[in-house]
Amino acid sequence: MSFYELSKPERVAVVAKIKADLLTDIQQEKEIYFIKYFSDDDTYIRKSAYLNIGRIYFEHLPLQKKIISLFKKLQSETDFKIRQTVINAAGEIGIKEFEPVEHFFDTGLFDHHHSPRNAVIGSIKKMGEKNPKPVLKWAKKYLHHPDKEIRREICHGIELRGRTHPQDILPLLKELQFDTTARVKNTLVHVIGQIAYKKGCLETVITDLNTWKNKEVVLKAIDEIIDVHYRYRNFSILTQKQATAYIEKHFKA
Repeated sequence: MSFYELSKPERVAVVAKIKADLLTDIQQEKEIYFIKYFSDDDTYIRKSAYLNIGRIYFEHLPLQKKIISLFKKLQSETDFKIRQTVINAAGEIGIKEFEPVEHFFDTGLFDHHHSPRNAVIGSIKKMGEKNPKPVLKWAKKYLHHPDKEIRREICHGIELRGRTHPQDILPLLKELQFDTTARVKNTLVHVIGQIAYKKGCLETVITDLNTWKNKEVVLKAIDEIIDVHYRYRNFSILTQKQATAYIEKHFKA
């Protein structure tokens, strides 16, 4: 029976047991329950495990070094689900403290399986939203990596912070404007659209785009911004018509 086929009281009990089991492993410096839960086929069991690790890390300060040590062992496991869950657990820690877990993202970014790499993107999003300064500094060093997928993943990963604070990520996005890879450029354009429809964001984005040199990319971004204001019309602060009017007035074509 999967996690969400259980009743709510049963789910609460399962989550509490997972936390207790993981805490036992950490205290005894074992990996039995870590491997059990981190490799579970049920996504929600793995999610409960990494969320609980984040809680344990900040509730039991003397155990923090042991948790990091366990992560190091588990990141070399052959099961990609374990490596993926290590990254997600590190992301829970990185929301508040990035430095102790930074090297797990350096490794995970180059994992041979897509699931741990996707976990890196998801973690960058949640960490960058809450703890932007060190996370964006880390992301910046990969903006011009020779591997186009690394560049694309970094571009995608910083998006969430930009939805509320576009000024924080626009300098990084600007560095990608002359990237020659279609997948990177398409992701760049997509992210620009995603950071332009909330309150006060369009003005910031258009002001910045006026300083960009690659007009081809800028014009594609403008089209995407206008389209996003229609696709996300139930969530955007401006209507598509209002956004278009603002762009026509303030964008220096």
